[in-house]
Amino acid sequence: MKALILSTALVAAAIAAPAAAQDYDLSVYTGWQTSPHSRIEGDYPGTGASFDELIGWEGKSFEMPPYYGLRGTWWRSDTFGVALEFTHAKVYANEDDRDDAGFDTLEFTDGINILTLNAMQRWPGLWGSATPYAGAGLGVSIPHVEVATTGGTDDTFEYQLTGPAARLLAGVSYPITDRVSVFGEYQFTYSWNEADLDEGGTLKTDIKTNALNVGLTLKF
Repeated sequence: MKALILSTALVAAAIAAPAAAQDYDLSVYTGWQTSPHSRIEGDYPGTGASFDELIGWEGKSFEMPPYYGLRGTWWRSDTFGVALEFTHAKVYANEDDRDDAGFDTLEFTDGINILTLNAMQRWPGLWGSATPYAGAGLGVSIPHVEVATTGGTDDTFEYQLTGPAARLLAGVSYPITDRVSVFGEYQFTYSWNEADLDEGGTLKTDIKTNALNVGLTLKF
């Protein structure tokens, strides 16, 4: 609740900031994304039996479909802005952990999709032409749930709204023309996911991602 209040306050401050130097950025990025272990809990489809296992996740950023993100930022002043950001991250369960847990398929690979509203801050002129920036946001997780149990008859293969999500990021942007910049950043996301499986099953897991991104920004 404190995080929600803080994020809401930051966004409100950004919207209320003086509008002397408004501009709009559209950014696209890709990069190397990983995800640490997390527990999965729930009920197997069709049986009612429960599971509680520790799963190792793999990102496989450069395999199809690739890892990528989009961010639209409305800079309300020289330093404060508001951004809407979508990230198509991915997680595949480690094969041995997946098999031990009783699944043939256990992944969010189209993807563990994170949509957030961010408060953004930048520091123009601090490092010459390079501009450092940071952001934090709250939103939702909309993964493509891909789950099949060992010997099961029905697979779950669909997009679901599974819970809230949070994002932190920090990076540096460098202009190459008046309208185009390149950037590099670190980004962290955390999502709380509760998915429904076919035949009455459930799956609950918290997914964390770490990513090193590179991208392009077009200024309007």
